Amino acid sequence: MSANSKLKQSRNNWKKNSIKNGAAARYLKRELGRVKKERNLYKKEALEIKKILEQKKKIQTVDNKEDLIHVALQLFLVARIGFRAISRVFRILGDYMVVTKTPSTQTVINWITRLSLARIQSSAQLVGSNVHGDCFSNGFIWILDTSIGLGAGKILTVLALDAHHHQQNEGAPTLQEVHCIAVSVASSWTGEKIADFLQKIIATSGRPAAYLKDGGTDLAKATRILSERGLLSADIDDVSHVIANLLKHEYGNHPMFTTFLSACGKASKKLKQTTLACLAPPKVSTKARFMNLHRLVKWADQLLKHSPKGGAAKGSLLAKLRASLHQLPDCKIFISRFIRDATALLECQKMLKNNGLSLNSRKDCQQLIANIPASSPVRRGFETWAEKQLMVAKSLGLKKTGIPISSDCIESLFGVSKQHGAGKIKDANRIALRIPALCGKLTKEDAKEVLNVTVKEQREVENSLPSLTRQRRQVLPNPGCLDKIAFDEAKQNLELIPNPIKQVKKSINIELSYGCQETTGPPVTINTQEKTLPQIAIMQ
Repeated sequence: MSANSKLKQSRNNWKKNSIKNGAAARYLKRELGRVKKERNLYKKEALEIKKILEQKKKIQTVDNKEDLIHVALQLFLVARIGFRAISRVFRILGDYMVVTKTPSTQTVINWITRLSLARIQSSAQLVGSNVHGDCFSNGFIWILDTSIGLGAGKILTVLALDAHHHQQNEGAPTLQEVHCIAVSVASSWTGEKIADFLQKIIATSGRPAAYLKDGGTDLAKATRILSERGLLSADIDDVSHVIANLLKHEYGNHPMFTTFLSACGKASKKLKQTTLACLAPPKVSTKARFMNLHRLVKWADQLLKHSPKGGAAKGSLLAKLRASLHQLPDCKIFISRFIRDATALLECQKMLKNNGLSLNSRKDCQQLIANIPASSPVRRGFETWAEKQLMVAKSLGLKKTGIPISSDCIESLFGVSKQHGAGKIKDANRIALRIPALCGKLTKEDAKEVLNVTVKEQREVENSLPSLTRQRRQVLPNPGCLDKIAFDEAKQNLELIPNPIKQVKKSINIELSYGCQETTGPPVTINTQEKTLPQIAIMQ
């Protein structure tokens, strides 16, 4: 092979290798660029995630006991977690929250109890808004109600709500806007006992602008007795109980009422455990029946619409439904009339709860009840009640902004206190002891107040109370120990109110002048009183 041919062959081989190596180099360059771009993106994401984790770590870190108590209170009062569950949550999240020692169930219970005692102690320092036309009141509306527990105990609770609630907040009052200023347990409550108890609270917290209560005769008598004693405050009747009573007086003695309830009960038995179980009636409590009867009547109206006129094929679902109705179709007139009245009143009730009773809300209510005949006792009774309560709002200077007209918050309080943290044995004293903790907004200051309540103060309250749980443990497994029940029942029931303010004499010299008359002699000395913080009073 000639030299020229060798040169050409060598050049061709070099070109092939150059093309091959160039393609590999370009591919490698593209891959390196892609890897560097992805690496930079991953680094950026890793830095962002690291910052987020550091921020979360700072938020979740529990540095001291005060923070630990605050988290426990949030789990109980906000998240509605039970005492044992709170302890388990701390045990699981302890590594993330840097909790060195997990609080036990009893420790959490003690914190809730001390929060109740601390809030009762500070209730005498609450300051309400100025009420026009009543400069001697404390600016609060007191919400009163009683509730029963297991045993002979009956709980009386007093909540304080700012009279200008609807001017400062939107919506109906909740547990966060009210303050428990007193709670007591007794075997029975009469008008005289309630009046004496309220007079003790007035001695430390001042006279309220008004009392908001249901239609109970004992509460009405108590406020009447206080007015006779010179402690007059306005009375506000809860709108829910007023509407329920109006419906009860109108339809409780209706000739078709008993037939309607009987037909609903028979229909419930026929529909349950069948393919038509989804059409079964809702469960309505027999106590305070007319506060929830509209649900049952609405169900009956909807159910009857599934049975139109005409025949039904044998064995069909429509035939089975008609066989379950019994006398329900005969109650159509009762159902339609009840729905006409109840629907309008419940719309008024919803609006008044959210906005309060004022001149504007009263006009809206008149439009809502326009479909009810003017001669109906239900409409006349509602208009009379609205006129009376509007006069109360006018006397307090709240006819434009709206006066609180609903006591749902205290009903909700009783429901939460009996279900949340009460245990299987619904002991009235134990329920009442935790009621103050469920009211008001939770802040970090509450955790500090919990630490300020000593173990001695807590034991003085708890050890003086009869306990159904203690009786069950001591008596039930030990026959012949029934006398221990009488011994334990002889103890005093719970009564939490702020103690009367301690009086400390302090002389202040004040010079009094009588016009332009010259005075001689020493100045007049007047003894004034210096206030100290209240404490818990536990009385029989």
